Amino acid sequence: ASAQFQLAVPVAVVFAPGSVPGDLPRPLPFRDVQEMEIAVNLRTSITSRYETVYRSTTAQEEAALDVATAREADAALHLLQDASLGALTVYVVPETSSHLPQGISIYVGRHRSALVRAGGGLATLHTRLQQLTQVMSFTASSIAAALSDRVPDGQLGPDARRHLKSSLGYEITFSLLNPDPKSHAVNWDIEDAVNRYVQPVLDKLSLVANFSVDSQILYYAVLGVTPRFDKESSSFLLSAHSLPHVINPVEARLGSSAASLYPVLNFLLYVPERSHSPLYIQDKDGAPVSTNAFHSPRWGGIMVYNVETPASPQASLPLHVDVDMVRVMEVFLAQLRLLFGLSREELPPEFLLESPGNEGLADWELDRLLWAHTVENIATVSTTLTSLAQLLDKIGNIVIKDDVASEVYRAVTSAQSAMAKLAVGHLHSAFQASKEAVTSSERAFFDPSLLHLLYFPDDQKFAIYIPLFLPMAVPILLSLAKIVREARQRKKEPTKMD
Repeated sequence: ASAQFQLAVPVAVVFAPGSVPGDLPRPLPFRDVQEMEIAVNLRTSITSRYETVYRSTTAQEEAALDVATAREADAALHLLQDASLGALTVYVVPETSSHLPQGISIYVGRHRSALVRAGGGLATLHTRLQQLTQVMSFTASSIAAALSDRVPDGQLGPDARRHLKSSLGYEITFSLLNPDPKSHAVNWDIEDAVNRYVQPVLDKLSLVANFSVDSQILYYAVLGVTPRFDKESSSFLLSAHSLPHVINPVEARLGSSAASLYPVLNFLLYVPERSHSPLYIQDKDGAPVSTNAFHSPRWGGIMVYNVETPASPQASLPLHVDVDMVRVMEVFLAQLRLLFGLSREELPPEFLLESPGNEGLADWELDRLLWAHTVENIATVSTTLTSLAQLLDKIGNIVIKDDVASEVYRAVTSAQSAMAKLAVGHLHSAFQASKEAVTSSERAFFDPSLLHLLYFPDDQKFAIYIPLFLPMAVPILLSLAKIVREARQRKKEPTKMD
């Protein structure tokens, strides 16, 4: 199915006093529109449209900028900005401004604004604005990753298929694996850790999907791979090439994905048995991984938590172990960001990105996720409805009920609405419409009135009914043939006249 997307990003460029370039094409305020084409394949194209408004600061904005640091300015300016999702505000400060550290030209805050150092004229400003809008909204690679099913493999980057597919919900499972409970009595306060570190992130992501969180402790659950003992370090090692073989044996014990309607994200904390302690993970170059953890795309992550060996060999067993949940949650939250494609790319040294803090992701990172998921949802609806149409063409005797037809119409209307909202820069309403389109298209495709008819195409009907009717039809056909022959013979015999 063909699709032409138009993504409009509202951008406001606000000049502080003393930062206006001398080569502006016309006096402030004025508008400018720039378009860029992103080629996906022959039948799918994306036009990114940056609608930029250039203006001077208001008195309130000047007062908000009259602070010591960029972080304070970002917090003060957030209260004055447009709260619309997807809208960006760039404040141009004088070249001698003390807000930005030495050597830093672009500061990206926690919200939907950035500070840019003036200098170099309009051409330099345009270059910095282009870099900034791609960091804070979307890039060709992020959209291509969202449309990975439509992009030829040769055009995709190595991480394009690693991110989670867009879904209406996700289930997160934290599992503690204790293969040696006779030696280790492990205690982890997972409920407090989830409330303190994970829940703020999920609250921020609640706009994207619904999340459910559960936890479990599995005893006598081993990794299924025997680690190699290293004499030099007196430790056990898991090499990078053995890591893929770790997941399958463990996944059989988890049991969380069997009854789930949504994708399941598994985060495993593994306390190695006493006979294999300490256990360290190596990277591809043979160096130890600093976090002693690894993640599997679209599945989750595993962290190995080593227990300190007691000084006295006569120490009573089992050893009581209190897990440092701060260290564990730092690793799991970093893996969660990777699974959602929120890893921060390598940027030029003149960029400074503010830490997202407790919430785990900045407002502009949420927007970046929404851009990708909205486009992916619309493409999914197109693919689902196309598959349904092909199925109906293939099996002509399927009866389409009124409620199924209404779901199809609703899906098409919602998808068209989402594309129209994207074209005018209304990201939030576009995403909501795309979710409604996905829900309606899946209801139509998986409607029970269609499913039981799918198993009876014409060739199967012949296979069912021929063995039933053929034995009955043979004597009837033979009798009919005999009657026809006798009728013909009577016609050939001459009529006797008295």
